[in-house]
Amino acid sequence: MTFVTMTKPAGALCNMQCSYCYYLHTHGSDMAGAVMDDDTLELYIRTYIGAVKENVVSFTWHGGEPTLAGLDFYRKAVSLQKKYLPQGKDCWNNLQTNGLLLDDAWCSFLKENHFDVGISIDGTKFVHDLHRHDTAGSPTYERVASSVKRLQRHGIQPDLLCTVTMDTVSAAKSVYKTLAGFHTGWIQFIPIVVVQENGELTEESVTPQAYGKFLKDIFREWIRNDLGKGNVQIIAETALALSGKKPNVCWFAETCGDVLIVEKDGSVYSCDHYVDADHYLGNIRETELGVLAECEQQKAFGNAKKDTLAKQCRECPYLDICHGCCPKDRFLINEDGEKVYYLCEGLRMFFDYAVPLLKKAMELSAQGKTQAQIMQRLKPLT
Repeated sequence: MTFVTMTKPAGALCNMQCSYCYYLHTHGSDMAGAVMDDDTLELYIRTYIGAVKENVVSFTWHGGEPTLAGLDFYRKAVSLQKKYLPQGKDCWNNLQTNGLLLDDAWCSFLKENHFDVGISIDGTKFVHDLHRHDTAGSPTYERVASSVKRLQRHGIQPDLLCTVTMDTVSAAKSVYKTLAGFHTGWIQFIPIVVVQENGELTEESVTPQAYGKFLKDIFREWIRNDLGKGNVQIIAETALALSGKKPNVCWFAETCGDVLIVEKDGSVYSCDHYVDADHYLGNIRETELGVLAECEQQKAFGNAKKDTLAKQCRECPYLDICHGCCPKDRFLINEDGEKVYYLCEGLRMFFDYAVPLLKKAMELSAQGKTQAQIMQRLKPLT
């Protein structure tokens, strides 16, 4: 089995209090307390490198806010990676951060050690500051935008991660243009869908119709102006599927379960959205990480994505693209009484609009047309 890990060295500890955060109150992720200790870090790195069969071992540092573990923590992590990495293998590190702590020392370290960096920034200042406050309740957009530019000055082009709320969709064009204006080359849009204990969705949660319109608006701006200049994850993944290639993201894969979560105490869970008692696999202090990745519980978790597909999904013309999407949001009951992806209607709106245009773009590219020529040819069709 091929698997990767997403590690939470500071657990849910964070220096921001985003209104839509799903992680702060997960099992075993208290806001207070120490970060991952040295023994656990070394055990994790040693056993993870030993379990991965591929030539590149992928380390993703997530949170909470992973920079709260401190710069010395990552210096130690890199040193341990070098210590345990066999000849012929390499490491890839990714830091997903809110950017508040990224000073020049951090940026120099990240550049020197070839880290990829993802920064969460919700498009425009207005939309971002509605939901992404620091622990004192103050807005954070200007500080985050400054961190993006600081990384760029150090030679790092971060991935930009933007959540999609009901506030975001009303400003789709300006949100996209603002993010594209950083010229980082990569943007991800992550829909916010949060179900409360009473079964109701939070007010920030995006509706299927609004999500579909948002994706169409984003695609229109991209295909008209930015083809070849920058990538948007959902567009890139759709194009990948149309090319007959495997997706790079779990939510478009046929099965899931190959991205394990390692908490600061060494606890391992099935998925970032399932850090709870029912999806606890064990602890690396007691069981080898590779064994946990291949245990029957995790295999069943991963295969359930395919095995529980509704008839509506199995008969959908876009099944080979999205494969029913993320199981965490399969709670909408259709007319057959089956659970389907809550945002399915929005995705279909996007696919109905984008797939024919992407296919045409790929056809024109195969004919040797330049990206400028392709944009010009497709503009009347958008």
